[in-house]
Amino acid sequence: VGGEQISSIGRGLCVLLGISLEDTQRELEHMVRKILNLRVFEDESGKHWSKSVMDKQYEVLCVSQFTLQCILKGNKPDYHMAMPTEQAECFYNNFLEQLRKAYKPELIK
Repeated sequence: VGGEQISSIGRGLCVLLGISLEDTQRELEHMVRKILNLRVFEDESGKHWSKSVMDKQYEVLCVSQFTLQCILKGNKPDYHMAMPTEQAECFYNNFLEQLRKAYKPELIK
């Protein structure tokens, strides 16, 4: 950000989180479960799609990304479905807190 590195991880997941106006605590809890349990890594024998980030004790890097809520209207992006900044910041911080509670806090960046 502005030429400065804010965070980094080794092996793990980079989560680009687009928060919608319609997202609630229920969606937040669902996202946390899915992210931590998503089987996208191989197991010890090399079998693909077998292990989750928690199984492998990998890290998770989260990036709030409102542009994922973009709707194109003609040639202009429309972000009216993205949660407003103040509300989204609270939601995002709660999301990080829930990830840390469900997993290892030191592995959530």
